[in-house]
Amino acid sequence: MNQFPKTIENGIGEKIVFKELVREPDGDRLILHGWVQPKSGPPMHVHYKQDESITVKKGQISYQVLGGPEQLAREGESVMFTRGTPHRFWNSGTDVAQVEGWAKPANNLQFFLSAIYEAQNRSGKGQPEQFDGAYLLTRYRSEYAMLEIPGFVRKVIFPLTYVIGRLSGKYNKFKDAPAPLPR
Repeated sequence: MNQFPKTIENGIGEKIVFKELVREPDGDRLILHGWVQPKSGPPMHVHYKQDESITVKKGQISYQVLGGPEQLAREGESVMFTRGTPHRFWNSGTDVAQVEGWAKPANNLQFFLSAIYEAQNRSGKGQPEQFDGAYLLTRYRSEYAMLEIPGFVRKVIFPLTYVIGRLSGKYNKFKDAPAPLPR
């Protein structure tokens, strides 16, 4: 399922190149490079099963852990988000920010982000296409959550949409999707 290098773009200011998968005794490390347009970046989210590190190579990013203050990372500075820590980051500068980083263990991150970006491109806006978003955020809820989506939507609307999508055959394209990790 993983291929390297692989480039994905979400059409709203984020580009990621998955560079390689480094085998390590305590879990594979997914190496990536990214470019973030000014005022762009992922919303508040959480990786329940992965640690994530970002190093600013060019420009600057602002970041925030849920409930904490907004902070700034400049060129050469790194930010680490441990698994289970809700966070967000964005380009708070005026030029494209270039970052490199990793996620460990890799788990399903390459598949998940690739599918989310494809769904965003199909919708033409920041939110993924409705059925694909429901599929990804329901099926992989043990691994990832988008916390800016209201709880009622995540817990009721998405699962209902997921069932409707399964019954109507909308998810045939995901027949080879990796299995979600157990809770």
